[in-house]
Amino acid sequence: MEDLRARVQEALDKIRPGLQADGGDAELVEVNGETGIAQIRMTGACGGCPMSTMTLKMGIERTIRSFVPEIREVVAV
Repeated sequence: MEDLRARVQEALDKIRPGLQADGGDAELVEVNGETGIAQIRMTGACGGCPMSTMTLKMGIERTIRSFVPEIREVVAV
């Protein structure tokens, strides 16, 4: 389980510079290996941005799933 979390964190770290360049960030909250769901908290400018849902699904989820196929969905908390 810890390996799964580390792999998700590593994938998220590949996206974070782009988010940080826009004044936002994303924090990994929890990874559930049984359900394949990763929970992400959008912070900074991303926390209140109306485009954050699209960023989460089209950017973050797509990248994480490409590196960690066990993850089925990424959700915001």
